[in-house]
Amino acid sequence: MAQSSSKYYVPESTRWPIITSVGLFILFGGFATFLNGGEIGQYAMYAGLAIVIWMMFSWFGEVIGESEGGIFNDRVDGSFRMGMIWFIFSEVMFFACFFAALWYVRNLSVPWLGGEGNNFFTHQLIWDNFEKVWPTNGPGNMGGAFEPMEAMGIPAINTAILLSSGVTLTIAHHALKAGKRGVLNIFLALTFILGFLFIGLQAYEYTEAYEHLNLTLRSGVYGSTFFMLTGFHGLHVTIGATMLLVIWLRCLKGHFTPQKHFAFEGVAWYWHFVDVVWLGLFIFVYWL
Repeated sequence: MAQSSSKYYVPESTRWPIITSVGLFILFGGFATFLNGGEIGQYAMYAGLAIVIWMMFSWFGEVIGESEGGIFNDRVDGSFRMGMIWFIFSEVMFFACFFAALWYVRNLSVPWLGGEGNNFFTHQLIWDNFEKVWPTNGPGNMGGAFEPMEAMGIPAINTAILLSSGVTLTIAHHALKAGKRGVLNIFLALTFILGFLFIGLQAYEYTEAYEHLNLTLRSGVYGSTFFMLTGFHGLHVTIGATMLLVIWLRCLKGHFTPQKHFAFEGVAWYWHFVDVVWLGLFIFVYWL
C-alpha cells in the first residue's frame, strides 16, 4: 500500500553507492593508465565499465520495483524531481564550459595571436606567421590541411531528426496522460529509433571527416573543439536513447499511470535538453 504523502519514506541501507564509486574509480583509473601506455589500463577500464553497467541494471531495477510496489509517496516523487533538475543543471554547466571555450578561442585567442588589439609585438614574438582565420589549424598547418565540416548534409539531417524526436516524444507524453497506451508505445518507439539513427549518422560523419576531410583531433583547436563538443553530445544522445528504450520496455509491461510517471518525465526532460544543446551546436559549430 502506498504511504500517505504526509510521511517520509526512509530507504533501507544499500551497497550500491560504494559499488558505484569503486566501479568509477577503476574505470577512470584504467582509462588514465591506458592513455599513458599502461598495458593493464584497458583491462581495468573494461572491468570498471562492467561494474558500472551491472550497478545501473541492479540499482535501477530495485528502484523500479519499489516504485511499482507503491512504496514511494509524493515527497519521494518531489525529491526525484529535484534530483533530476540539479542533474540537468550540471549538464548545462558542462556544455556551457565547452561553448565558452569555443567562443574564447574564436573571438579572443585567434584575433589576439593574429595581432589585433595593439598586439603586434606579441604576434611577431610568438607566431609571426599566424593568420587570424577560422577554422584555424595553428601556425604552419600543424595537423595538415583539412576541410571544415559543412552545416548542410548530415548535420542538417540530424537536426531534423532530433527536432522530430522531440515532437514524437511530446505526442507520447500526451498519450500517456490521456491513457492511450497504443499511441504511447508507437511514438515512444519512434523517438528512440530516431535517437539511434542520429548516432548512426554521426558515426558516418566522423568516418567521412577522418577519411576524406582529414579533419581529426589533431587538426588544431578547430578539430579538438569540434570533436569534443559533438562527441560529448553524441554520448548524451546515446545515453538518452538508451533511457528511452528502457522506458518503452516498461511501458510495454504496463508501468506508469496518467498520474504517476516521473521516470517518463525525467527522461523526457533530459531528451529535450539534448535537443536544445544540438541546436546550439548546429549554429555555432557547423553554421557560423
